[in-house]
Amino acid sequence: MAPLGKAFYTGLYRHSLDDKGRITFPSAWRSRHAEADTFLATPHPDGYLAILPPSEVEKLHAKISEMRLSDSEAQAFNVRFFSQTQDFNFDKAGRISLSAELLQHAGIAKDAVLAGSLTKFNIYSPERWEQEQKRTAGDNYGDMMRRIGI
Repeated sequence: MAPLGKAFYTGLYRHSLDDKGRITFPSAWRSRHAEADTFLATPHPDGYLAILPPSEVEKLHAKISEMRLSDSEAQAFNVRFFSQTQDFNFDKAGRISLSAELLQHAGIAKDAVLAGSLTKFNIYSPERWEQEQKRTAGDNYGDMMRRIGI
């Protein structure tokens, strides 16, 4: 299928898991994707889920494909990383299903916060999102902007 256009993941969305444990994928984000597009969810060490959209999954795939089988450290990382990840796509109603292990890692029981970061997005528990907001508030936010050159 031809690409539907460059996707931007901006904004903040608060959704509750439905009775089957699914989260609604924001319509503003899915409008640039086909239903069959594959995303990758991975637990981030800071206690949330990092979600890679198809374009980022392709970049990761290319990088991993170049790692030598004889590089035992790279292979160990690959196994660790990909054994914790889950690929997914959204259904016709725009819902995504994530494993119980991923939801547990992020501390998501009922409510979730989906936060865009332009080329990808993250899923947080409301409590973890609040912590992230405090960590990046005030002078910290300006310092971060200066550090990355924005």
